[in-house]
Amino acid sequence: MSKRILVIDDEETIRKLFVEMLKDTPYQVDTANSGEQGIELEQKTRYDLVFLDLKMPGLNGVETLRRLWELDPGVPVYIITAFHKEFLDQLGSAAEDGISFEILHKPFGADEINLIVRSVLEGPVGFQQ
Repeated sequence: MSKRILVIDDEETIRKLFVEMLKDTPYQVDTANSGEQGIELEQKTRYDLVFLDLKMPGLNGVETLRRLWELDPGVPVYIITAFHKEFLDQLGSAAEDGISFEILHKPFGADEINLIVRSVLEGPVGFQQ
């Protein structure tokens, strides 16, 4: 069974970018346009990796992170954002509560995304000489 990736971002261009960057991988990529929709998808499907926007209307990324963690505390979450400084207190509180996450700063490139995906879903990526 193919591993599954969920991309939660309110910007359609970002969601499409992830789908395009990962189209040649063996992974199933699903997208959600809101934290609420992402939570609904996680309730139906267990994901192996989540990319999560931080600044969204409705449930922001930190609130969505907390709900994802309640559903599946083992899922790796990469928060994608250009606004992390606005959410430092909330992110710090989530980390203090034992919620694990990584932060990926916008802008990012396909190489960076593919490296993250391979290292999370396939194990540590070795360096070739």
